[in-house]
Amino acid sequence: MKKINYLVLFLVAFNLSCSQESTSVDPKKALALNFAKDDKSISIEELMKDKGLKGLSVAVFEDYKIIWKDHWGVKYDSVPLNEETSFSTASISKAITGLLFAILEEKGVFDLDIPVNTYLKRWKIPQNEFNKDTPVTLVHLLSHTAGTSQHGFTDFYEGEKIPSILESIQGKLPRYDKEIEVTFTPGTDWKYSGGGYTIAMMALEDHLGKSLADLAQEYIFGPLNLKNTTMKQPNEEGFLTNVAKAHDNKGNIIKTGIPITPQVSASGMWSNPTDMSILMIEIQKALEGKSEIFSKKVAERITTIITRKGIGGWCIGFDRFQAFGNLDWFSHGGANTGIGGHIYGTMKEGKGIVFFGNGPNGIRVPILDELRSNIIETHGWKKPFDKSKLEELPTTLEEQVVGRYEHVGWGLNEIQKKEGKLVLVLGRDFELFYLGDYTFGIDEIPFKMKFNIKENGEHEVEQFWDNSSEKLFMQRKVLGKLPFELAQENKYEEALAAYKKLKKENPNSSLVSESRINSFGYEHLGDKKYDVAITIFKINTILYPDSANTYDSLGEAYLLSGDKKNALKYYKKTLELNPNNSNAVKVVKDLSE
Repeated sequence: MKKINYLVLFLVAFNLSCSQESTSVDPKKALALNFAKDDKSISIEELMKDKGLKGLSVAVFEDYKIIWKDHWGVKYDSVPLNEETSFSTASISKAITGLLFAILEEKGVFDLDIPVNTYLKRWKIPQNEFNKDTPVTLVHLLSHTAGTSQHGFTDFYEGEKIPSILESIQGKLPRYDKEIEVTFTPGTDWKYSGGGYTIAMMALEDHLGKSLADLAQEYIFGPLNLKNTTMKQPNEEGFLTNVAKAHDNKGNIIKTGIPITPQVSASGMWSNPTDMSILMIEIQKALEGKSEIFSKKVAERITTIITRKGIGGWCIGFDRFQAFGNLDWFSHGGANTGIGGHIYGTMKEGKGIVFFGNGPNGIRVPILDELRSNIIETHGWKKPFDKSKLEELPTTLEEQVVGRYEHVGWGLNEIQKKEGKLVLVLGRDFELFYLGDYTFGIDEIPFKMKFNIKENGEHEVEQFWDNSSEKLFMQRKVLGKLPFELAQENKYEEALAAYKKLKKENPNSSLVSESRINSFGYEHLGDKKYDVAITIFKINTILYPDSANTYDSLGEAYLLSGDKKNALKYYKKTLELNPNNSNAVKVVKDLSE
């Protein structure tokens, strides 16, 4: 089962040796980053070894040129990475799929604003109460505003049955036993959906009679001369030979180490930092009308915000946000099991970062996030926060806002006082500045936070875009322990009651989503805390009794704990809900014998 670690586990600062290609930056700046462990400088190789990251590859560009790039560690076993080594880019594939559609739209091949069923031949989006009057379009699918189900997909490996995209859409594969459907009126909300991108891929291939991989090569990779980038899969002719393998949190290769992703548009591309930097730079040039590959119209199509979500907005393929150094970025991240990375480019001035690593999210993501922050800081990219309208912060208000806050979509974050400053902790610290009227601005994040102070201490916080009265979302201050904290203490009855209460009061809270609870259980299962994992998975089966996946996870936890009787019980329950789960079939057969 795929494990996704949503928690940021640690913060580090980096000491980075780099090979310079061309530069407008003092090379000493690139060396000024400082790795730290117990107040002592260590090398990046030592830090990677300490944290368990097998390999890391980075490229940095500025003024539309790569200014330095470097790599550390291994592809697998003792085989070292090199500059050309490619990685599974996972969901970064979505950004390239969006770019391809924008190119084909400009050529008159597609109209992204008409019903996508116009282009679909093998399957049509079923009509229901949500899409009967508002048909799903390619713009909806590519901006995650279609309301389509299916967040993501399981990775497959050589020797396993590889599903077709039709089977993927119809729910005929492990863990996903339900056909993709529309869950809200298209264009009225946002929901990340790899399923939606798979539908877009089918429309592309049905309409043109060519594979997505071939079309991407024809219109993007070929013209840019990206020799280490492909959407071909490991089981297909033309796949790359110099690739990094996926690793788990113990540093072991996951199965064959090379995931096969038939849902190519959602997560099937392989590439490296140099190639992706070339791509990002060309889009940046196109935004300035200076590209010979992409038009300005195409570049603007894929970087224009369609819907605001989180700390920015989503476009066709890319996401957009003004954050990280108070700069305006377009980007996309990707995380297949045990491998992934991120691509970042500024909307102006040709700055950006691309990096990939072959380790699990909980190890890889914190390292890459801190590396990004340090590169921005060290290269002098960060713009200062505008402090011209600040007011003196009342001491009583400062005391009242400190605490933990639950955000309906994101989960838990915290406001702390550190070294005389108020900071919002979101993986790292973002300083808060008081603007008066119970309102704060946030360094590097274009939000204002307005506090509604309540007598019971459960304050509510409204968040707005800078220079806007448009309310984005609400947070509330949390008093006492949250459901997942009670579950972590193995207090089953208290945790179950708390989860039920939170789900009733805030049904859209990410803290009570099936996938979030499942991932939380796997964090403890990975640490061999079987009793806690069983408590968490058991709660998930009660909250989501119609999900085969919740029973599958519970069965796995019992099996690993040595309780074969309960393992058999819950794997059988899994098969009642999803007879196509081949792993459950095998486990039930083995346990029955």
